[in-house]
Order: sequence, then structure tokens, then C-alpha cells
Amino acid sequence: MNFRSESESNFKAYLAWITICVIWGTTYLAIKIGVTDLPPFLFAGFRWIIAGPLFLLILVLRKYKLPSFSDIKHLAVVGTLLLGFGNGLVVVGEQWLPSGLTSLLITTLPFWIVGLESFVPKGPKLNSTIILGLLFGLIGVAIIFSENLTDIWKTDYFPGVVSLLIAMFAWGSGTVYSKYNKVTVHPIMGAAVQMIIAGILQLSLGFSLGEWKSFNFTAESLYAFGYLTFVASIFGYGSYMYAISRLPISFVSTYTYINPVIALTLGWIVLNETINLEIIIGMIVIFIGVTLVKRGAN
Repeated sequence: MNFRSESESNFKAYLAWITICVIWGTTYLAIKIGVTDLPPFLFAGFRWIIAGPLFLLILVLRKYKLPSFSDIKHLAVVGTLLLGFGNGLVVVGEQWLPSGLTSLLITTLPFWIVGLESFVPKGPKLNSTIILGLLFGLIGVAIIFSENLTDIWKTDYFPGVVSLLIAMFAWGSGTVYSKYNKVTVHPIMGAAVQMIIAGILQLSLGFSLGEWKSFNFTAESLYAFGYLTFVASIFGYGSYMYAISRLPISFVSTYTYINPVIALTLGWIVLNETINLEIIIGMIVIFIGVTLVKRGAN
């Protein structure tokens, strides 16, 4: 009975990881569309402040346990790091960066997560298999976006690069903190609370910066906002929190390698975009990297 329960839990965790790979692979484009017309913190904040309470209501109706005060303290830290600054600064960065280049830079996130976790006294230490897998993943994505690599150093892109570096440090820190500071509440209930906390933080920043003066939806930004709020937030972030509570975070973090591949595949299917030899080679290298990281983390 215990074996069956554990197997079912692992299956759901891997399914959650696949969900992250697919859904978050589409978010870079949606964020870019939205932030073209809307100021970043209000765009991000309203997304979470709508998705969080809605998600919370659904969970309460399904009889999920509400978090204790002790849980809320930990959830506030994680929500602030992961969504408040991690996600928020990605939105800020895409004011300067193309969505494809953003997804390339985000692929360095596993280095931050695995590196930060190696400083935790009880955390797993880096080994040659994990390092090799991370390098394979980074090389694979670099092959896919090889034409854009030099754009990182352009003056117009530099503020975006800095924003993403801070975002990845915040996201990596929040992921590691979440892993080693367990809460008694269910992971998806915790995700709903974190969304509300992040929404309050980002809206406070947005209003204090005067972003409300330029907050006006267009048809395109409204569609992007709706997709990010109801699909990427509820299903995507809920899946992320469930996955890192059940799987090694060094493996879960490899979703950042899959996201660009998913984005390219959807572009080929929906928009008839070209998939060339470099893209095919890059995809193969990425999947080799994912396999190595999974093996090294087990």
C-alpha cells in the first residue's frame, strides 16, 4: 500500500513537472505582449491578486486545509522571493529583452538553484553528473539561440539582463528556502497564499512608482493577461510548488531547458515557424542534459 501511494505521488510530481515545461514555455511570449502595453509591476501584480484569491476559493470549497500562522510566515518568504521579485523582475526585464533571449538567460537558473542548495548543511553537494547535465542543457539552448548570444551585451539589453540576474537569484533562493522549510499545508494551498502575498507586494510597488497612470489594456495585452492569470498562474505555479515538494529541485529546475524547446515547437505547429538543424541538435543536447541531471540527483 505504501509503495503504491509513493508511486502515485511520484507520477503526479512528474506530471506536474511536465505541466511546468509546457505552460511556462509559452509565458515568455505572453509576458512580452503584455509588458509592451502595460507597466510591469501592475501587470504582474494584478495577475497574482486575481489568481491567488480565486485559487484559494477553489481549494477551500474542495476542503483543503488553510495554512497556520507558522506556515504563513514561511509562505510569505517564498512568495516574496519566487513571485514577488523572481517573477516580477522577469516582467521588468522583458521591457528591454526579446522573449527568446529571456528564455535563454533563464536557462542558467539551475546553476543558481543547485549552487545555492550546495551551501545548505544538509543539502546535496554538487557532483560531476549534475554539473555535466547542466552544462549539456546550457550548451543545447545556446545552440538553438546562437544568433542572439551577442545581443546580451548590447546597451539596450543590459538593464534587462541585470533584472534577470536578480530575478534568478531571488527565484533560486526561494526555491531552496521552500525545500528546507516545510509547511504543514498542502503545496497548492501554499501556492495560492504566495500568489496573494506577491500580488500585494507588486501592486504596492506599482502604485508607489506611479504605474497606474499608464495602465491601459489593449486587446492583445488583455488576452496575454488572461492567459497568464488563469493558466500560467494557477496551473503553472501550482504545479511548480507540488513538483519541488516531491522531486529533487536540481531536476525540477531543468524545466528552464525545456521551456525554449516547447516555445519553438508551438511556433512551428501554430505559426509555421522553421525548425532547422541547429534547433534539432540543440533539442537533443537539452534532453541529454535533463537525463544526466535526473540521474545525478537521485
